[in-house]
Amino acid sequence: MRKLFVLTGLFYALLTGAAPGRLAAADLSLVDRVIDTIQRYERMTIFDDVKIEVDDKSTVRLTGRVTTPLKRDEIGERVEKVSGVASLVNDIHVLPLSPFDAQLRQRVATAIYSYPPFWHYASMAVPPIHILVERGYVTLTGRVRSQQDRDLAYARAQVPGALGVTSELKVDGER
Repeated sequence: MRKLFVLTGLFYALLTGAAPGRLAAADLSLVDRVIDTIQRYERMTIFDDVKIEVDDKSTVRLTGRVTTPLKRDEIGERVEKVSGVASLVNDIHVLPLSPFDAQLRQRVATAIYSYPPFWHYASMAVPPIHILVERGYVTLTGRVRSQQDRDLAYARAQVPGALGVTSELKVDGER
């Protein structure tokens, strides 16, 4: 039995493959500790996205995308030390180190978070819309309050230089 926990934006947990009522308390406790460890990682930004899978043998698999190899390695090291983690598979992908992509990330972030309807998201300790840029292609991940916010974020991400935009944003209440 395998459960998938997604950390984006507010670092919410999304369960797939098992009914929430059937999850063992130990599984949820382990997931909470791993989420807390990643949330406390000071280099995590809106330009990174990490997903967690935990199997019934307490093996944690990390996937997602981060902007530097150091982040991938440090997140893996921190999670490996979490009490209850039997083993770790760190499959976090490092986004290409590109000045063009870095500038595009900033333009998209400014377009989204400086837009008045999104100021409430920008003021959060951990803004919930994450912006991943790889070779000019933008992917939005995270969680927003409404379909309208999802559509607006997608529209705002259409900045000059973006070769394409994909929205993987979830609306609160969606799995």
